[in-house]
Amino acid sequence: MSEGLLILLSASLVNNVVLAKFLGLCPFMGVSSKIGSALGMGIATTFVLTMAAIATWLLEFFVLKPLGLEFMRILAFILVIAAVVQLTELYVKKHDPTLYQSLGVFLPLITTNCAVLGVALLAVQEGLSFFNTVMFSLGSALGFTLVIVLFAGLRSQLTLNRVPEALKGTPIAFITAGLLSMAFMGFAGIV
Repeated sequence: MSEGLLILLSASLVNNVVLAKFLGLCPFMGVSSKIGSALGMGIATTFVLTMAAIATWLLEFFVLKPLGLEFMRILAFILVIAAVVQLTELYVKKHDPTLYQSLGVFLPLITTNCAVLGVALLAVQEGLSFFNTVMFSLGSALGFTLVIVLFAGLRSQLTLNRVPEALKGTPIAFITAGLLSMAFMGFAGIV
């Protein structure tokens, strides 16, 4: 159990998929202008990333490896991720139309979020057990959510402050993301 907790904390704080592995930058920059949208995207991505990692682990160890079809891994994983995203999109559209509208095109683009595929691939390539895969994917997803919400808060504060004209918008967002990344790297000595 302590190993699983260590994996969860490490994946969310130290080896954060966005700030340490630089995966999932498109939704990180695209949906992080409002805290509500960022939280909604984080929750949707948490669900998709965790369910996709579980499903792809099962697919890898119960279908692909026994049949010698490891060369089909990426294609199979992308199909599984697309199916999970589609189910998530239908659920959000039905139960929270406002969130569905605010996320817009970014919700179906979770399919192409490289963080989702990256976590699934890392879990099977590192040979993690099923429990450790769940903890790794959940930690990665929670780390993604934490970072995207923090970044949305920082960006909303930046709109209230004076920023030099040349740095307004995307340039200051990239600078802030870099500083946030360096701040998270400070956790490396703790965990």
